[in-house]
Formats: sequence, C-alpha cells, structure tokens
Amino acid sequence: MALSIGIVGLPNVGKSTLFNALTRQNVLAANYPFATIDPNVGVVAVPDERLGKLAVLEQSKKIVPTTIEFLDIAGLVKGASEGEGLGNKFLSHIREVDAIAHIVRFFENGDIHHVEGSIDPKRDIETIDTELILADLATIKKRLESARSEAKSGEKKAIVLAEFLARIEAELSSGTLGINIPVSEEEQFELKSLSLLTFKPVIYIANVSGLTADESKNILSKVPESLRHKFAVVDIKQESDLTGFSEEEKQTYLKEEGLGESGIDVLIRKAYETLGLITFLTTGPDETRAWTIRQGSRAPQAAGKIHTDFERGFIKAEVINWARLLEAGSWAAARDRGWVRTEGKEYVMQDGDVVVFKFNV
Repeated sequence: MALSIGIVGLPNVGKSTLFNALTRQNVLAANYPFATIDPNVGVVAVPDERLGKLAVLEQSKKIVPTTIEFLDIAGLVKGASEGEGLGNKFLSHIREVDAIAHIVRFFENGDIHHVEGSIDPKRDIETIDTELILADLATIKKRLESARSEAKSGEKKAIVLAEFLARIEAELSSGTLGINIPVSEEEQFELKSLSLLTFKPVIYIANVSGLTADESKNILSKVPESLRHKFAVVDIKQESDLTGFSEEEKQTYLKEEGLGESGIDVLIRKAYETLGLITFLTTGPDETRAWTIRQGSRAPQAAGKIHTDFERGFIKAEVINWARLLEAGSWAAARDRGWVRTEGKEYVMQDGDVVVFKFNV
C-alpha cells in the first residue's frame, strides 16, 4: 500500500495545479475557494535512476518503481477548526494521511485572488498551523476530560496518561506544533489513536510560479530560518506546462534552463525522505523492483514487504550495493569478487541495497 501525503494550503496557492503536474491527471484547478471538496487521489512513482540501470544489467522484462499517494485536499481558511469554509470536512481528510505537503504562495499575480488580499508566506504558514493546532486542541481536550475522570480511581496508568495529555495540551496552547513536542515511544502509541494533525511530518512547498531564477534564489528569507530546510522551491506553473512535453523534450528544456531535474522530482524525493523511508531493490530477468521500508528496518522486515512468508521463514539475505553490482557486471562476477555479503536477522537495511532473500517455510 502506498504511503499518503495530503497537499494542503490556503485557497489559490496552487494545490490542484501541483496535483495535476504530479499525477498528470486533469483535475479541476479553479480560481476560487472550495473548488475541491472531496480529495482527489493520485499514486505517483518515486523517481529512481537505479531501476533502469539494473534492468538493463538483468535484461528485466519490466520495471516497478515504489510509489507515494498524493491527496489534493481543499484549501483551508481561517476558522477551519470551527467549521469555517467546510473546515471540519477538510480537516478529517488530513487525519487520514501519513504526512502533509503544505504549499505556500510566494508569487504575485493580480489575476489570482489571495484570500488575505496580499502575499505574506510567514502569515499564511501561521494561519494553517493555527487551524491545525486548534483542531488538535479540541481532540486533546475531549480525551483529557475522559482521562481525568478515569484518573480519579487512583489507577497509576490513568494518572500518567492524564498528566501526559495535559502536557500536550499546554504545549499546543503555547503554539508549539505536535511534531516539535518530544514524546516517548509509549506516548506515541497513545497519540496514534487520536490521529492528531500537527504530529504529522510536514514538507513545505514554496510556489514561485512566474518568478525568475534570480528572484527565486533568496525566496526562503521570507520564512522563519527554522523551517527553511523543510522547503522545496517549485515553480508549479512551469511544472504544469512541462506535463505536455515528452521526456526528451522535458530533459532538453531543463538543461537549457540550467536545471538538473524538475522541481516535481525534487519534491517527490523530499516527501520520501520526510516520511523516513528508504528503498531496497530486487532485480532479475522477470522484473527490477523498488521496495519501500522505514529507515532502521532489519532484513526480515524488508523480506516481509515482498511476502509475509519471506519474513516468517527468513534464513539469510544476500546483499550488495546497487552501484557495486553494476560495476561487477553480474551477480556471478560480484560473488567472485567477494562483494556479495551474507547478512542475518540483525542486519539493518541500507538505501540502495540489492537483495536476494533466502527463506524456508
């Protein structure tokens, strides 16, 4: 199942246009609030040059990339947490995703209305953050009331839970996003059942549609320094225009513009990284495929991504880095050089591992 990212932001910041560019689907991109009520969903392949190279080596019949599911969620407005602008419906859609891609408008365009009447990225970020915090506070307050009632019995577990929820409430009330509140693994488990919005990983997308390369260069000086590393700068209009190009035309255009790759490719990879994911690979005559796992996953867990029997009957894994396999020219040559390692149950998978699992059930 693809991991999911919800595209959010104020109305008219470029959400549906970005979604169209990401998925090459023809989704309504209207210049007025609430054009998107039910979220559009698209599954997007994660760009990975390693797949094509391994497929050539193994003469694979097909290539299967790993994917991310993007949801185009309608524009939020001030007061969404209280139901303003169908806010409750939109917030419920965000609860279902694994991470949030928050589009922030950096471009001026008199033909495209801004709901606040002016371009101010810092203010717009704070508007969305405030609505998400207020929604989380409403959820926490409800659970806290229940926990305090249970704590009156004197049960230690209930008392600890009430204290923890009270701490979360205080942090949120001070304006701290959940993702920035330190919590233990046990506490994370408790929070998971609440589907809190501000505890989800966030990528920010600076929409610089129509700005020149020089104008875009220092664009992030308009947002707090602490957030800049979370931003992907994307000319969403340009990316939308590129969807009509062939792959060859697209690469030629990017080269002429001095761009190594499209903003969409950068965004997809940044989304992948934000979710704390890595890719391992399998390759052979039938197919070359990318598999998604969490950073820190061990070999049996990775095997289970292919089939549950592989994890249950895991014996060992034969592992080589993808570049080393290409350098060797074949599995046989890699084995002759001693480059293929035999790893056991405690092996922590690395991004770019090419693996053959041995199992017995």
